[in-house]
Amino acid sequence: MLKQQGSNRVYTREYDAQGHSYIRVEGTNRDENRAFIYISRHFADLGLPVPRVLWVSEDEMSYTQEDLGDTILFDHLDDYTLLERAIRALAHVQVTGAKDFDWSVCFPVPAMDERSIRWDLNYFKYCFLKGTKIEFSEPQLEDEFDKIVANCTLATSLSPAAFLYRDFQSRNVMIKDGQPFFIDFQGGRRGPTQYDVASFLWQAKANFPPETRARLIDAYLDELKQLQPNLSEEAWRAALPHFVLLRTLQVLGAYGYRGYFERKQHFLESIPKALCNLRDLFATHSELQTQYPYLYALCHDLLLLL
Repeated sequence: MLKQQGSNRVYTREYDAQGHSYIRVEGTNRDENRAFIYISRHFADLGLPVPRVLWVSEDEMSYTQEDLGDTILFDHLDDYTLLERAIRALAHVQVTGAKDFDWSVCFPVPAMDERSIRWDLNYFKYCFLKGTKIEFSEPQLEDEFDKIVANCTLATSLSPAAFLYRDFQSRNVMIKDGQPFFIDFQGGRRGPTQYDVASFLWQAKANFPPETRARLIDAYLDELKQLQPNLSEEAWRAALPHFVLLRTLQVLGAYGYRGYFERKQHFLESIPKALCNLRDLFATHSELQTQYPYLYALCHDLLLLL
């Protein structure tokens, strides 16, 4: 049995008579399993770096996939070459992967829309913020949630259709023969490309320095513009901080749920780093302080918890 992270899926490594290994996955939700199986097969057919699904049970509650080994990108964050390969490959998964994609199979929704953005924000409010016992103004917070929804929805409407990985971070990138392979994309859906970049470069425990983030954003945009020649780099960069904010709040919700309620130590340890990311984001982007003054003030109160 392999170590679990945030989900309740059970992973085991199995061997055949010749000693070849495979990964067996026991899922808890049939629709989520179907999403992974479809996306994996769709991407593999396009030549994208994902594990191939080799067998599916009749009830679709378990499946076997290609074994990519045990090396994850998270353990090699000091290797810039691997980081750049991963983020350049992401652009291909997002753009090439969206071709002829059946969005109806996505779990739990086919696209990142206003409702799903608000789910993420409520995740932060109910699973993290309320767990801290800090007093806060719910009307003021909701007013700024409305602004985040409006800004992210506008940016999404201006972007061409792309596959949003949803949880693109270094623990979900395997390294095999020096190349990145992607896993855990069962929550993917149609959405803006900035969200995945935010997920990757602002991953709390990765703790990338600003200069590394800047270099990787440049590399990513270089790749993305080859796939989307009409891309407005200025508009893309202007929208990115709003998605970093959204993702950081969503992640704090996840850390609160997995840490405060499920008592998983790894997630509790990540909370201070995510709060520091939030602080640095506001410090770097003064326009966010202006647009979201209540969240900016709330951030300072949260930092007192550290």
